[in-house]
Amino acid sequence: MNTSLFYQFIYRVVWPFFCLFHPIRVVGRENIPQGGAVICPNHSSLCDPVMACFAFTRRQQLHPMAKIEVRRVPVLGKLLEWGGVIFVDRGAADIHAIKSALKLLKAGEKLLIFPEGTRIRNGVDKHGKPAVAHAGAALLATRTGVPLVPMYIPEKKNWFRPTTVVIGRPFMPVYEGRKPTAEELDAITGQVMGGVAALKEADP
Repeated sequence: MNTSLFYQFIYRVVWPFFCLFHPIRVVGRENIPQGGAVICPNHSSLCDPVMACFAFTRRQQLHPMAKIEVRRVPVLGKLLEWGGVIFVDRGAADIHAIKSALKLLKAGEKLLIFPEGTRIRNGVDKHGKPAVAHAGAALLATRTGVPLVPMYIPEKKNWFRPTTVVIGRPFMPVYEGRKPTAEELDAITGQVMGGVAALKEADP
């Protein structure tokens, strides 16, 4: 299955219906870099991956990383796989998912990762625990030499009125030595989430 063609087909079919209920206004589309990049939005609702993908144009395909449980949903899991989603077993070191992500980035594709790893509202997850951003996006970016792009998606989505999605400026992760240390990866992750927070404050 050609994931690019299938993605464009789904985009054409789903986009008009989605926008009937949740129209999107995009700010910062000029910040989208050419070639490979790791796109890093905040995550507060189930429709965030769809909004992130539709914030890009049909020919700027995003490859979201999603939990493996979604793949097991009948029909939906297979459709998402055909659309280029990378499924991750969050309970283990998923080497296959990491290799797939690295391969896509090296090929100039764009990867969509939610650094917080789960839905966060008002600074806490569904169990009431404080939000914690993980270093996976920073690790993939440093391994492939691609930029990180912060993105802000509002927690409150408007019905029948545009919800503004803001795409921030890309930046290259900075670290010393041949490979970043764990502390440097955490610092890069903090820079990403700081960028997301800044976009929230500047949300027009």
